[in-house]
This record gives sequence, structure tokens and C-alpha cells, in this order.
Amino acid sequence: MRWVAFMVLCAFACGQSPKNYKDHGEYDLYSEVAKDFAANNSLKALTDLDRWSEKYPESEFKDDRQMLYVQAYSGASEWAKTIDAAAVVLAKDPLPAGNSAGMLRLLYAVVSAIERVPDASAQQVATAAKAAHLIENYDTAPEGVSAAAWASTRSELHATARVTLMYLALLPASRATKAKDCAGAEAGALKAMEAFPESVQAAWLLATAEVCLAKTDPAKASLALYELARAAALDPVKGMVDAKWQQANVIPYLERAYQQFHGADPQGLKELKEMAAQSPLPPAGFVIKSAAEIERSKQMEFESQHPELALWAKIKSALLASDGENYFESELKGSAVPPLQGVVVEAKPGCRVTELRVAIVSLNDAQNSRPEVLLKLQKALTGKVEIGGEVRWSGVATAFSKEPFLLTMEVELSTVEGVKTSPCQPNQRKQAH
Repeated sequence: MRWVAFMVLCAFACGQSPKNYKDHGEYDLYSEVAKDFAANNSLKALTDLDRWSEKYPESEFKDDRQMLYVQAYSGASEWAKTIDAAAVVLAKDPLPAGNSAGMLRLLYAVVSAIERVPDASAQQVATAAKAAHLIENYDTAPEGVSAAAWASTRSELHATARVTLMYLALLPASRATKAKDCAGAEAGALKAMEAFPESVQAAWLLATAEVCLAKTDPAKASLALYELARAAALDPVKGMVDAKWQQANVIPYLERAYQQFHGADPQGLKELKEMAAQSPLPPAGFVIKSAAEIERSKQMEFESQHPELALWAKIKSALLASDGENYFESELKGSAVPPLQGVVVEAKPGCRVTELRVAIVSLNDAQNSRPEVLLKLQKALTGKVEIGGEVRWSGVATAFSKEPFLLTMEVELSTVEGVKTSPCQPNQRKQAH
């Protein structure tokens, strides 16, 4: 990275202000620190910086020395201490002047350190945020740095600041997610999304929070799927996320979740991703129907067109319940049942039929051929009944068997509609008599 090279070159050469050492002893201590940095020996630099601080606590180079502490801690991979040391400088108002290169080194060290402190304190987070904002708004080349060298590093610095600010914006949601605080994760992700609407991670964390909340509030499921679709559809470069992670984790998770909730619908999923890519949040009233809701809608539509089936579904459900026999004896037996409709699966005898066994076809069992109702006709039908034809009737319930399931009804021939018959053959007429 060009900025790293710039940092090394400027470790001591850039931006030194005309300050005075208290005596030759202080100069020697400073020289030792300089040699430590030149040798890339951060641990020794920390030791020598401590000696310098103890002997000359009120040095004119106090601020510069504190910046060197930041660099030494960073070189020693002491990330929390890097940020804490920088906080001493950044707390000053105004900030120390006269060493812009040193200040930039300090700011860069802080933003590089914060993601390596998993349990960063609120103060450390605030210090990192201030450092990132300062870098983001820093457009003047440090003294002693050529315009060409500055131009080659400025965009990198700004990009690093944006990455850090996004990380800090996502941090509350990330921590709440790990703590299984669903509501806190939702609030944190929404706030992060306001600052970084193109962030894949913000959409992902919001989706994760909504999945969690949907366990007790099913209405959250639609938003969860929308944000999963957005996390899958956003440009990973603009969204500042690893494209491989997006491909290997986000997209497969979305596809599984969408199918489990809504059912197989490739076109619907494609349209959802296209919509989600356009806006951080869905439009008001946005809803994705669950597979169960779709099934219920189909059932309601079917039953609105076939009211006889809706009636039969209620009767059958009551009869199949644990107290079905009691329901039949107390509520249904001897009662006139409104018109029902079914398919003839058996007729007895072969000619001049007096009994019809009927299957009632439902939306979920369109191929049903099991007789569920036995119609006992008070007067025989003329001719031979066509098996598989539809029949509509009304009658009085007289008997019931749960196993095998069969409801017996006595039916007036005048209430029977739709039965198709054909003339009986001579031998069938004889059998019927």
C-alpha cells in the first residue's frame, strides 16, 4: 500500500516544528527513539518513550511524543493501547498543530486498529470515529510531501476512513446480534442503513434481526426476505463486502428462506431482488405471502366458487374430531343437510339404483375417489347410473361411521340433480327386479 510507504518515509522526516530540547539528555533520548523506529523495533521504542516521558514529562515535544507512542503501540500490535494513546491527542481542543504528517500517521493507526479490538469500549469507538471523520475531511497535503505523493495516497486514506465509519456504524447491530438482542439489532441496523444505504452488511444484519423477531411476530418475515434480497442484490464493491462471501452465504440463504416461506417461485424471487436493489426499505404495505397464506387464498377462492365444499369441510372436520360421534348424535342425526355436491363412485344395484356412494372432491384432493357419503334414495332411479359423474343433493343424515369414514343420508329423489343415466340392458332389468 502506498500509504504505508508514505508513513515509513515520514516517520521522522516530515513536518518537524522548530521546538527546543530541554538539554542534551533529552536530545539523546529522542535520538534513541528515532533509532528504534528506524530499526522497526517497536517494543524498544516503547521502553525508550517511557524513559523520555519519565525524565521530561513537560517536554516541548510532548504532543509529538504522544503521537510516537501511538505509532509504537501500533507497530507492536497493541491495538487497544494504540487507540487509547491517540485519544490523549485527539481530546485536545484545538488539535496540536505544526506536525500534520504526524497527525495523519496517528489517525491512520487508529482506524487501522479499531476492527482488531473486538471488545472496544465506547471511548475507543468514539476515538476511532473521530479519527475516521478527520481523515475523511483531510484534503491538504502534509508539509514536506509532494503533490504527486499526496494525490496517490489521499483516495486510499478516504476509502479507509469510509470503511472504518461503516464498521463503526454496524457495530451496535453486530453486538446486539451476538447478544441475541433482536430488537436492539433491528434498531442498530436501521440506523446504520441510514448512514450507509448501499451497505450489504447493513441489509444483512437487518434481515438477521427481522428473522429473529419473526419468531414471535410473523409480520416481520416479509421485511426479513426483502433485506435478504437486498443484501444479495447490491453491488459488493459499492456495498464494501467480500463478493465471495455474498455469493457463498447471502444468496444461498436467501433462496432457501424464500422457498421455505413462500414456495418455489423463481420469477417472484427475481422480481423481489430487483425491487430490493432499488431502495433500502420496502414500500409501505409491502407483504410477501407465505405458502400457507397462498394455500388459504386458493382454498377460499375455490370454496367461494363451490359453497357445497365449504359446508362439507365443516361437517367432515366436526365428524373427524375426537368427539365426532357425539357431534353426529347431538347435532347432525335426523337433521336436514343443505345441498352438497360430489362424484358418484359406486351405484347399487346396477339398474334402478337405490344407493349411491359419493366422493366429495376438495381442493387439496382433486383425485379423491374414496366414498364418504352413502345416499339412500327413497325412490329408485331409472336406468344405469354413470360412474364418475357429478351429483348434487340434499337430504337427512341418518347414520355415521368414523372407520371407515361414511355418512349415510336419506334422500328424496326430487332433490337429486345431475345424475347421468343410460338405459339398462335386458339382463340388468331382470337383476334389478
